[in-house]
Amino acid sequence: MSMPEQEIRAEQQRVEKVVTEIDGRIKTLTKQLGEARADIVEIRNNFWDDVTVNFDEPDDIIETYAVLKQQAEVLSERERSHRHAQNQLKKLMRLQQSPYFGRIDFTEGGSDNTDRIYLGIGSLLNETDDEFLVYDWRAPVSSLYYDYPPGPAEYETPDGTVHGELELKRQYIIRDGHIQSLFDTGVTIGDELLQEVLGKHSDSQMKSIVATIQREQNQIIRNTTSRLLIVQGAAGSGKTSAALQRVAYLLYRFRGALTADQIVLFSPNTMFNSYVSTVLPELGEENMQQTTFIEYLEHRLGREFNIEDPLTQMEYVLTAMQESGYEARIAGITYKSTTNFLHVLERYVEHLGSQGLVFKNIRFRGELLLSSDRIREQFYSYEPSLPIPNRMRLLADWLQEELKELGRKELKKDWVDEEIELLDTDSYLKAYQRLRKKNRFTENSFDDHKRERDQLAYMVVQERFKKLRSGVKRLRFVDIPGVFRHLFSDPELARQLMDGNLPAHWEEFAAQTVELVREANLAYEDATPYLYLKERLEGFQTNNSIRHVFLDEAQDYSPFQFAFLKRLFPRAKMTVLGDFNQAIYAHANQNSSFEWLSTLYGSEETEMIVLTKSYRSTRQIVEFTKTMLPNGNNIEPFNRSGSEPTVLQLPDKATLAAQVTDRVLQLQAQGHSTIGIICKTAVESQEAYDVLKEHLSLRLITQESGSFEAGTQVIPAYLAKGVEFDAVIIYNASQEQYGRESERKLFYTACTRAMHDLHIYYVGEKSPFLP
Repeated sequence: MSMPEQEIRAEQQRVEKVVTEIDGRIKTLTKQLGEARADIVEIRNNFWDDVTVNFDEPDDIIETYAVLKQQAEVLSERERSHRHAQNQLKKLMRLQQSPYFGRIDFTEGGSDNTDRIYLGIGSLLNETDDEFLVYDWRAPVSSLYYDYPPGPAEYETPDGTVHGELELKRQYIIRDGHIQSLFDTGVTIGDELLQEVLGKHSDSQMKSIVATIQREQNQIIRNTTSRLLIVQGAAGSGKTSAALQRVAYLLYRFRGALTADQIVLFSPNTMFNSYVSTVLPELGEENMQQTTFIEYLEHRLGREFNIEDPLTQMEYVLTAMQESGYEARIAGITYKSTTNFLHVLERYVEHLGSQGLVFKNIRFRGELLLSSDRIREQFYSYEPSLPIPNRMRLLADWLQEELKELGRKELKKDWVDEEIELLDTDSYLKAYQRLRKKNRFTENSFDDHKRERDQLAYMVVQERFKKLRSGVKRLRFVDIPGVFRHLFSDPELARQLMDGNLPAHWEEFAAQTVELVREANLAYEDATPYLYLKERLEGFQTNNSIRHVFLDEAQDYSPFQFAFLKRLFPRAKMTVLGDFNQAIYAHANQNSSFEWLSTLYGSEETEMIVLTKSYRSTRQIVEFTKTMLPNGNNIEPFNRSGSEPTVLQLPDKATLAAQVTDRVLQLQAQGHSTIGIICKTAVESQEAYDVLKEHLSLRLITQESGSFEAGTQVIPAYLAKGVEFDAVIIYNASQEQYGRESERKLFYTACTRAMHDLHIYYVGEKSPFLP
């Protein structure tokens, strides 16, 4: 028997040994879980049988409380143990199928012993001799596997740097306890393993990449020092995957000090949240908080305004070129996204400290209680050096006192007697009990009726004034919409705040803004500036509990939004992931890289990692799509071969629909499980869906779609960002659809969603971005 065969047999025997250990552990845990579950059920069923409730004497109350507390603690401990055992069982079930994916042999400097270290998605300890059968991929020593070829190597531990020699790096593909492939490699992650993983069909949900993490991705994952970590990565370079593994690493590295609910991911849309939702549970971690920026804006402003969704704004930008006011709107979107506009708002706040704040009248039953003029006079009577939010609180306190005095005046009015007549029995009883409690009722007292009426009147007025007091507490007396409108409706004030330099189309897009806000609508480009102004006047609502913020598709965020997020999460580190080659929003063309972001936290606290290699698509697709970009030569394809992309001109839309139908059927026959028919807009997607659904089983993806599923999807290009398909069909790549320079990156984004096959059709003239 040759040596390699012996080696393979020995490796398979070890796999079987580990799997046997896991099987035994699973059986033991399953039994323990059953017993723990039975204990919990019994404790819950008999909880009150073991407690003697006695509230007769103070000592009895204390004893009853102590017994209740003890029983509750016993139940809580059992439930905690049950949860822990369940998590352990889930991890073992995952390890059972594929216990590990890598091995490194490492000799520490000054030692004669070589440690053989096996890496998997979780650690496994042999309980009999305290030997690690499998090391967690996030353990400090595991970084050797990702960062070094055989030769001199080092890794960081909490106690310092460990130097030594990496003797061997071996990679495995293990399925159901059997080694399917095994090979030694001199590079970070061998092409053979990547070929095997990347050659698979796409799924409806993103998968963990722990077995195929590249060195540059490992830098992203294990960075714990940078306040701002910027990742500029080509399409398909693994930015998002690395970010999710980074979350898992941080939870492992800082276990006990960091929890999943102290991490928040801002993703591009809710469908994307569904797409990535299984990665962390697959690694045995809870999901972090996931939201979108528009969801946050809705949470803060949704009661006051109808807020335009960014995808609705995108649809307008792509379809409304012929509408009146389009050019001005684009100018407004561009200007309001800048930090220059933020500085204008800061100057405006300074101006409002001495004049110009708008307040609302406070009315009750149609009558004026406190005029806006009187409220404004009181506000500006406070010490001018005090910040506006502090003066707002002083004003709120003053208004509460004024309402108390005005409430007393209401007690004698006729409307109060009318409402007393309409009170129900419960209200009368409540008044009677309050008077008894205050010892106000006396036998044969001639004024009992008067006292009863006074109590009832007080109750009525208090109830009717409750809404006014609540409004004052929430600073509803400030007319923030009016303040925001005033900035856009007073050209002289705007010119003063901008040092005389009004941006292009100011008067026109200012008028658009005033009209929308007056109708309780907020354009997407106005929402963040409006909220910022509101916060500066009322007091900033910062979130100090969040420790890490992740921004995916960060090229879609404006400089203004970045500055706002920094202020919103003052104690958080920020991980920013994006690709300016996919910057498809109207405001994004002002910047071509993330370098300006270093001004947020300073260059000394900022690190930038650039990922140029694309793993998602075949070499043929990457070579094809990178020609669409002026700087496309910087993108490196991974050497996975496939068929050449196709480009086909068609005479009319009827032929287009027929060709697309035939192509989808061919792709399905080839076994592709996810096929994306990508259109430019939601309007075109609806048209394509209506034509194709007669012959194909399809799903139309809209901004309301909550999940990403396998099958054939018709989807607008801007919603396809961040997801991938086995095969992509570009529905109509004509010059009419993708002819403007502003649409170049949208077209590139659509084409780079393809993993294995890309087919492009067009009617009429083809897009100038096609090679």
